[in-house]
Amino acid sequence: MKAAWASVAAAALASACCLGPVLLAGIGAGALGAAAVRLEPLRPAFLAVTAVLLAFAFHGAYRHTGTCEADGRCRTSSRPGARFVVWVVAALVGLLVAFPYYVGFLP
Repeated sequence: MKAAWASVAAAALASACCLGPVLLAGIGAGALGAAAVRLEPLRPAFLAVTAVLLAFAFHGAYRHTGTCEADGRCRTSSRPGARFVVWVVAALVGLLVAFPYYVGFLP
């Protein structure tokens, strides 16, 4: 679960170059928002870290315990709640990663 939330943090950092100026301008701190644009060169690195952390989160949620039944089916070690959280986090990461592409359509 830690990897899932860490991937959200990394996605937020990857989107900080675009999300930061919008949010800070919205509260009247446009000059601080302009400083967030300096994170744009680091966006690919943050996206790579996000993908790796999200992969770890999915692996943790769907990994096998090592015990398999006679018909070849193996049980996963996680609870359904953990899988739900990982999918919610994946959707949130998707929204954060795509933010620079849909920000122009926001009112």
